[in-house]
Amino acid sequence: MRTPVPEVAPVVATPNEDAATGNTSGYRLDLDGLRGIAIALVAVFHVWFGRVSGGVDVFLTLSGYFFVASLLKHVLATQPASASWGRALNPGPRFWRLVRRLLPALLLVLAFTAALIALVMPTTRWGPLGAELQASALYYQNWHLAFESQDYAAADSANSPMQHLWSMSMQGQFFLITLLSALALGGLLRALALKVEFFRRPQVVRGIVGFALLGVALVSFAWANYRHGINQPFTYYDTVARLWEPLVGGLLAVWMPKLALSARMRNLLSLIALGLIITCGWWIAGVQEYPAAWALVPVGATLILIWAGSPATARPAEGQAEVTRGLAYPQLVWLGSIAYALYLWHWPLLIFYMAWRYQDEVSWLEGTGILGVSVLIAWLTTKYVEAPLRSGSLRRKKTAASETPSKPTKPSKPGFQNSRGYRVALLAVLLIVSVAAGSAAVTWQRDAANATLDTENLDPRLYPGGRAFLNGAPVPKVTAQPSPDVVDMDWPITSYDSIISGWKDPSIKVGYYGDVNATRTIALVGGSHAEQWITALNDIGKRHNFRVTTYLKVGCALTTEHVFTWFGQKYYQCNDWSNRVMERLAVDKPDYVFTTSTRPPEGAAKGDYVPKDYEEIFAQFRDRGQKVIGIRDNPWSTGKLKPPECLASGRKPEVCGVSRAQAMAPTDPAAALADEFPNMTFLDYTDAMCDDTYCPAVVGNILMWHDYHHLSATFVRSLIPAIEADLQKATGWW
Repeated sequence: MRTPVPEVAPVVATPNEDAATGNTSGYRLDLDGLRGIAIALVAVFHVWFGRVSGGVDVFLTLSGYFFVASLLKHVLATQPASASWGRALNPGPRFWRLVRRLLPALLLVLAFTAALIALVMPTTRWGPLGAELQASALYYQNWHLAFESQDYAAADSANSPMQHLWSMSMQGQFFLITLLSALALGGLLRALALKVEFFRRPQVVRGIVGFALLGVALVSFAWANYRHGINQPFTYYDTVARLWEPLVGGLLAVWMPKLALSARMRNLLSLIALGLIITCGWWIAGVQEYPAAWALVPVGATLILIWAGSPATARPAEGQAEVTRGLAYPQLVWLGSIAYALYLWHWPLLIFYMAWRYQDEVSWLEGTGILGVSVLIAWLTTKYVEAPLRSGSLRRKKTAASETPSKPTKPSKPGFQNSRGYRVALLAVLLIVSVAAGSAAVTWQRDAANATLDTENLDPRLYPGGRAFLNGAPVPKVTAQPSPDVVDMDWPITSYDSIISGWKDPSIKVGYYGDVNATRTIALVGGSHAEQWITALNDIGKRHNFRVTTYLKVGCALTTEHVFTWFGQKYYQCNDWSNRVMERLAVDKPDYVFTTSTRPPEGAAKGDYVPKDYEEIFAQFRDRGQKVIGIRDNPWSTGKLKPPECLASGRKPEVCGVSRAQAMAPTDPAAALADEFPNMTFLDYTDAMCDDTYCPAVVGNILMWHDYHHLSATFVRSLIPAIEADLQKATGWW
């Protein structure tokens, strides 16, 4: 499954001018060409390589350069020396231009996305995707995804067709914050300039603006690097950590170095910068490294290209350098002109195609088709949606019959899309489809919020679960439980009680279950694959008078040296946590330790195995005389959809699971250690989860997984009789 965090959308919120040098009429075609290269990198890397390219930083830096340059002119216009300063303080027109530039295409894409969600996506995903529709439309998608990245229950979710819109939210927040800050600063400088002539000088205003930008950019950059080592997945989406990238572009707009260079030197610098932008996606792991120090590579390269192509660097007798003219190549400029719409469209088209085809990647032919369709739709969107609403007015012009223009009027642009009637009709259509999409999103969220799970008292004659395979219990024809739409809530009680340490929580949380007043104790220790057995241990402990103490941390089986990698990130906390838990168990002295004894296969390998770290942990227990019950890990599904999603899409349980030979070794690999570890009892319930060849999504009318690798609490409950019998043999307590 491709898992890059999608890149930032190319947004052009202000005119493409070399405003920083005062050349407000000189359109920078080379920067449109740079946008074309950036969007090509973004799309190609997404479609075929599953990586993040440097395009994210190119767009951020360009947006900051143009937006701050425009606002700087706005601030300068607030000075009493300007005849227009009274009008310049009004934020309405500028904000309205932002809305007309950004919203029409975004609303169209969101309406399309809502329709395809209903047609293509399994119903299990409607609720979460409805929340993303709302977050995207209201420009807080980056924060929504940031907090979702901390949710262990959501960490293995499939790619969303709106995942890329986090960047639109971040940029929208940047534009709004910067606009309001510019207005506030402009008002302050205006008040000062009315009293002190010093503040009327453009150089002084530039200096104040520049130092303000520099201060915020430095804080943002320091924050990005500080948080990178603490919580990089969250930091990736963090607006504060991202601000420095557009702000350094803004700094270049304020303080453009006016150093004339030869054409040869400008070409050399531009070639190096362009090479860094094109290649950095291969040698920088952007998903893991951005927005910290490594982002300086594409950001700095973009700054060089802006500067080297500016008239500020050209000698009087020389024109543009060859690289700058090459970036202004018409095809690149045209691609840059549709970059915003192309970004919006290419990702959902890719995700929906893969969901429709039930595949995790696309071939070169399929990818070419997706890109071709994306370019076509982006061009149509730009021409018939963006441009008409961005440049045209919805008001009817009023002219007197006798009025004589003082100069010839500019002829109207040809094309029906430039008529007032078309713009009014287009706006009406966008409003209607947006309301429909919003209503669907609210309905999906409401239905998901109102869904309930009630499977604790299922009739075992109708829902034998694991006993169907293990004991041959009959399986009547009834609807399987829990429903695929609610099984994602079927977690162990410890998760609902928050008695399990989270990703970034190093503490040892000890929970007490079963008969909490009993003197006999079983300690349940490890990660979430140990945690899932609390459903059975809690019930058995209550009936047979033993206490269950829990020592659990998500993603952390007991280890000595191995560092787990979860979702592309090294998880260094497990070793320290494991060491401290082992020390705690030596003090607490439970009668038995209950933990997992095997791991799933890594990569393309088949069959589970016993890692070296596990054996070292087992040896520590043996050497200090502690008794251990090791339970074989359950099969992990390897399908293109999580089993509940596969079932919700209409497929049969027999194709929504995993091959037994793929997931599990022919026999329990931990059983071979019995002679070496006489203090251990090994339990294996694979035969309750799989037949001879396959581990289906539904066993004995019960959904086995609540995601792709955790057993549902309902299914574990069906195994209580078998576990109860095995614990009696191991402990002799009843």
